[in-house]
Amino acid sequence: MTILVANNHLKRVGGSETYTYALINVLIKKGYNVEYFTFFKGAVSKRIEKDLNVKFMSKSKYDLILANHNTCVNYLSRRGKIIQTCHGIFPKEEQPSAYADGYISISKEVKDHLKGLGFDSEIVVNGINCDRYKVINSINPKLKNVLSLSQSEIANDKIKIACDALGLQFSKLNKNENPIWHVENMINKADLVIGLGRSAYEAMACGRTVLVFDERPYFKSFADGYMTPELVYKCVEKNCSGRYSQLELSTQDLMLELKKYKKEDGDLLRELALKEFNIDLQTDKILSYASSVTKKRGAVKLVFASWYQNYRMNKRKRKKKKKDKRK
Repeated sequence: MTILVANNHLKRVGGSETYTYALINVLIKKGYNVEYFTFFKGAVSKRIEKDLNVKFMSKSKYDLILANHNTCVNYLSRRGKIIQTCHGIFPKEEQPSAYADGYISISKEVKDHLKGLGFDSEIVVNGINCDRYKVINSINPKLKNVLSLSQSEIANDKIKIACDALGLQFSKLNKNENPIWHVENMINKADLVIGLGRSAYEAMACGRTVLVFDERPYFKSFADGYMTPELVYKCVEKNCSGRYSQLELSTQDLMLELKKYKKEDGDLLRELALKEFNIDLQTDKILSYASSVTKKRGAVKLVFASWYQNYRMNKRKRKKKKKDKRK
């Protein structure tokens, strides 16, 4: 089987970029012939070509296309059966394309979002390479080192104040300002990692304790707080985004969350990551789902796409009418 893996951008290090790299890596290990596609080449596409010996799209047809982002689906849909993975509910590129043959949601929240738009999907949670993201150093019996993977300086300022007040060593790594490829090495220097989504999963895979918190500009700032294994299972329903618990943490609140640190939680979270986030298992789920999906014929896709465009247009009109009435 020849598989094309597509991501809108592979220019610099980020969540969907590292996921794309990990997915290609595991597909190769499973014996598939893999190529990749992106609109924007860069640091990560170079690694895919150099480290994994995978080349850019060279064929007109593929047995299967695994695509992130609707831009890729729209461009590649005629080249083979195409499955779109939707990684979130907010960004425009994460919205479902009518041209896909099947849909994967990385959380229950995303699945419900797609269902509201008229699309059925299969839940396959974020996959992490647990051989790369592993325990190199054990964490300390008492909390000493905190790493923030927050993308917000406002959040980092709060975290630093909390760490200073508790006498903790604080460091930060913002992918938009100082991205590094081997982030697992930084994670392994920390006892506790602060971040959302994939950052939290990677930290768990490294046997770190985790505090789910950030302040992203594209949605209201929420947190899930300090992660226990029991809480993780619940928060995964919303991709450990903070939207499950919907906590609003002040600096004082962050101090209280940091005080919940327990060394044994790191081991428990590593075990959970191996069971729930291991990309080997998640890739098997993706391939199993893809084999059950029937490719839509071109005419059906066009009809469906037309219906979906009308659906979205009418939805916008209804919202505008409601807004006008309120005025």
